[in-house]
Amino acid sequence: MAEKLKLELVTPYKKVLSEEVDEITAAGAIGEFGVLPGHAPFLTSLRIGEFVYKKDGVVSHLAVNWGYFEVEDDKVTVLVQTAERADEIDLERAKAALGRAEEALKRLNPEDKQFRVYEAALERAVTRIQVAGKTGGR
Repeated sequence: MAEKLKLELVTPYKKVLSEEVDEITAAGAIGEFGVLPGHAPFLTSLRIGEFVYKKDGVVSHLAVNWGYFEVEDDKVTVLVQTAERADEIDLERAKAALGRAEEALKRLNPEDKQFRVYEAALERAVTRIQVAGKTGGR
């Protein structure tokens, strides 16, 4: 069994991570899951949520926005729309986005076309605030 996982995390704009890690936890479409070296191959979709990996005893947190997660031969490939490390998140900006989303959702009903857009914005903002709290944010 391998000692490490090779993690590649990519957005449409850049490669965010390329590291050897000990374990990974992510928010899958049907729930949170974890991966250790020697994991069986699989492919799943990711939802907006926290992405956590551990390397040499150090835990790192990212906020990710929709994507795909694949494990094959101890290589983990993650393709997401956006990914922000905890220390890169602008906490004040995230709080402002949360306020805007909450206000918009108060005015809309679930049948409105924009309801799901603001619901996702709310989920992203909450995730970003939670992840930023792991290191204090900016």
